[in-house]
Amino acid sequence: MKLTGAEILWECLIREGVDLVFGYPGGAILPAYDAMTKYPQVHHVLVRHEQGAAHMADGYARATGKVGVAVATSGPGATNLVTGIATAMLDSTPMVCITGQVPTGVIGSDAFQETDITGITLPITKHNYLVVDVEDIVHTIREAFYLARSGRPGPVLVDIPKDVQIATTEFDYPDEPVTVPGQRPVGEALQDELDVMLEMISQSNRPLILGGHGITLSGAERELLKFVEKVQVPVALTLLGKGTMPEGHPLCLGMMGMHGEAHVNLAIQEADLLLAFGMRFDDRVTGDLSTYAQNSRKIQIDIDASEINKNVRVDLGITGDLRQVLNQVLPRLKNTDHREWHKLIRGWQEERHSRDIYNLEEGDKLYAAHVIRDLWKYTGGDCIVVTDVGQHQMWEAQYYPHERPRTLITSGGLGTMGFGFPAAIGARMGLPHEEVWAIVGDGGFQMTMAELATAVEQKVSVNIAIMNNRYLGMVRQWQEFFYEERYHATPMASPDFCKLADAYNIPSMRVTARGEVSKSVDFARSHQDGPVLIEYVVEKHDIVYPMVPTGAALHNMIRRPRAVTASSEKE
Repeated sequence: MKLTGAEILWECLIREGVDLVFGYPGGAILPAYDAMTKYPQVHHVLVRHEQGAAHMADGYARATGKVGVAVATSGPGATNLVTGIATAMLDSTPMVCITGQVPTGVIGSDAFQETDITGITLPITKHNYLVVDVEDIVHTIREAFYLARSGRPGPVLVDIPKDVQIATTEFDYPDEPVTVPGQRPVGEALQDELDVMLEMISQSNRPLILGGHGITLSGAERELLKFVEKVQVPVALTLLGKGTMPEGHPLCLGMMGMHGEAHVNLAIQEADLLLAFGMRFDDRVTGDLSTYAQNSRKIQIDIDASEINKNVRVDLGITGDLRQVLNQVLPRLKNTDHREWHKLIRGWQEERHSRDIYNLEEGDKLYAAHVIRDLWKYTGGDCIVVTDVGQHQMWEAQYYPHERPRTLITSGGLGTMGFGFPAAIGARMGLPHEEVWAIVGDGGFQMTMAELATAVEQKVSVNIAIMNNRYLGMVRQWQEFFYEERYHATPMASPDFCKLADAYNIPSMRVTARGEVSKSVDFARSHQDGPVLIEYVVEKHDIVYPMVPTGAALHNMIRRPRAVTASSEKE
């Protein structure tokens, strides 16, 4: 049958399993929007800013494991996607962005709303395309989705000029699998690599697994747990690795790195074998590379060959799909016991708890960590949490344990403020039966709070928890530590968030005391026909501990002050 390029676009998206897209129309993409009316099986979410579309597609993809789709027009519409595309690229999120472009005849003439979006996004996409012939649309869309979801996932952009959308051709969707020239499948490890890995494990007395986001991307959570319990090896997690192993498991130590727990970082520095599973040795994880884990041999398993030895030199690098590699190793593993190693780590854990001021119930101040811990308690930890970026993000990682994969969605590599709320909308629309909490700061929320209109229009039941400390909290913390408390440009004025919610007819509540947190959870759960906004007025001058200063050794953390109780003061 003969169809326009715009109609072919939607036919292809439907065949790729797409039933939800996030976008904003404009002149260069209007033929595609007009054709969309013929495809009611695709639900379009009208965002209030294209950045919101990219973050919603990202949140949808992270929650569901499917490919998220964002649509925008040319010029400013396309460039407004850039921050969201870069966010997805650094966190390996499968996403396809469709952008309109000026007609092919005027490309390069600085036509109205013309921007070279493929040139702009070249460094921040897994691949991108400019389609100049209507007959290329089918092949391009099929390949775009294949690339987005295969191997190490990532964002792909497809730029389609307006005249290509209008042109017609015969539509034929092939059945054969997509093949990409030069791409070699990555799967199992070589037998020689397995032999070396098993020998290194057998010789280790203080092994430690570093678990990253690649565990979930590979679907290797079950295999990881079998490995851990057979070898009795503890696990430290990256920020995006949280949830890949149940955090209530006795061998799960928690988060590593700049704001990781002291016992975790000390374990890394004292281990004699590090097994890096689907993690890339990011600088926020390693601290000063010259002092990082000097006592250990290192094994790195990653599906992306470019990550092996990129940041940290390893003794054995295996390029492969983690789940397949673990399935190869598991039958050959021997049951081992590392009691002395576990005992040493438990001592560090106990010392850490003695410093945790947030375990105390005393005082009339409301701390963000109090709120997050209580949200975990009163929700039973059984919900999806989507965070923005800043202090609240780190407190969530420290005080909200995750037992299931894909239940913490956060911007790791790029650290994108404004990500949390729109990503939560995407997550909830992808998984409408899950309870979703967007934990955001007053700064990041104001970057994308225009999407309140989107949430209301779409009747998306997202619980918005604003940690309002009247500061750009993490930047203020750095000013306190490293800039002699010169708090320039970090005190922040905000609107009355409850009045703002009222303007959108959103139920809202303000919390100023810890005893009200449980009521706020009940309040949110009693309103499930759309978004709910809870403002938590938390302590202004608060610090995320521990903290590894930039360029410092991982073990040279700024530790929490020891907790002081009324009874200890008397002693």
